[in-house]
Amino acid sequence: MERSKFRIWVEAARPKTLAAAFVPVLVGASIAFNDGLLNWTATSVALICAFLIQIGTNFANDYFDFIKGADTDERIGFERATATGLIAPKTMLYATIVCMVLAFLFGLYLVWIGGLIVLIIGLLSLLFGILYTGGPFPLGYNGLGDLFVFIFFGIVAVMTTYYVSALEWSGDTFWASLAVGALCTNILVVNNLRDVEQDSKVGKRTLGVLFGETALKIEFTIMLLIAFAIPPHFYVQLNYEYWILLPFIVLPIGIRHAITIWKEEDKRNLNIQLKKTARFMAIFGVLFALGIIV
Repeated sequence: MERSKFRIWVEAARPKTLAAAFVPVLVGASIAFNDGLLNWTATSVALICAFLIQIGTNFANDYFDFIKGADTDERIGFERATATGLIAPKTMLYATIVCMVLAFLFGLYLVWIGGLIVLIIGLLSLLFGILYTGGPFPLGYNGLGDLFVFIFFGIVAVMTTYYVSALEWSGDTFWASLAVGALCTNILVVNNLRDVEQDSKVGKRTLGVLFGETALKIEFTIMLLIAFAIPPHFYVQLNYEYWILLPFIVLPIGIRHAITIWKEEDKRNLNIQLKKTARFMAIFGVLFALGIIV
């Protein structure tokens, strides 16, 4: 059965990865709500911008990986719309530009509220979304993808979400952002672990290509430990109620995911693990946010 154009575009947007856009805003907003400073309009706009940047980055990744020859017939990951001919390269490039321009236009409201610092953060987020796979020194091709994800989808996204509501920075959001950034990075780790052989052949120097698969497995485990270290820090050091420990409900699932990462030998099965890792981030984020506001 032939897929509709709409479904092709939805799949190209990679909805499975959108937890990386939703959770940082949710957690930053929950801390603002807890502090009695939540601006619902600013938070809603921040969420729209986050989704647009995430989708725009996914489109850019689809386009530039095709242009650079990274999406070959040996690819075992999810289908890429440009590489399979479902969407023309120029069309995908235009879609990338549209998403980023819309994010910029919506972001002007946040700039109006938050000032120059929000403009700088927004422009950097857009720029690095493109430079992740595009430009003369693509981050994802030179071992910097994990750092970019941790900083921009973790620290920057959570702290800036709080800032556009409260118009001040919060130390609590910094600590919370470490958990968010760690779990978001793990989505990329699973992706890179699955593709390490194909990436090596096309010159895509991810951390897995540079340091080996064991390094990725260690990274996944460390990121998971960081995520679960943050709620106790909130409870002991930041004087939050015991509800902040709600994320520990999913600790057994996290342990099971780590075991899968260490033991799975069939890389094709990591497609399923990728979905589970993104879902785990979403559930952890919701529980963490509930623990903050209850």
